[in-house]
Amino acid sequence: MVSLNKVFLVGNLTKDPELRYTPQGTAVATLRLAINTMFKDRNGQPQKDTCFINVIAWAQMAEVCNQYLQKGRQVLIEGSLQSRSWKANDGQNRSTIEVRAARVQFMPRPLKEDAKQEDAKPVDLGEEPQEAGDNPGEDNAGVVKEAVENEQ
Repeated sequence: MVSLNKVFLVGNLTKDPELRYTPQGTAVATLRLAINTMFKDRNGQPQKDTCFINVIAWAQMAEVCNQYLQKGRQVLIEGSLQSRSWKANDGQNRSTIEVRAARVQFMPRPLKEDAKQEDAKPVDLGEEPQEAGDNPGEDNAGVVKEAVENEQ
């Protein structure tokens, strides 16, 4: 049986990234994303539906997102769905579905009249390493460095 778990999202951050570290020292950032969908209702009136999704970025990608992204910034996320469950403080079982980012691309900021066109290039952080045990910073360090330099 064939299965596929791939997600592409373009949306805006609803708040600044939240960076934390695992006990082993690996960076983890939570990006809260709002994705707007426009449609027309039965009467032909334009409507907007907003979907809120949590995106999890790991390792160097998490640190770069935390450093350069802010609330309102548009990003393209490529990743996969993951679910997790936990027991809340009130004893209730909770679960959520979120996106594990394999790639985060900073989308161009809206151009101001005096801004240069070259400032509008998207910044691509590359892909997350695929094999467990890989050093996350080694595979995409050049891409991240180039992305950060382009962002500045």
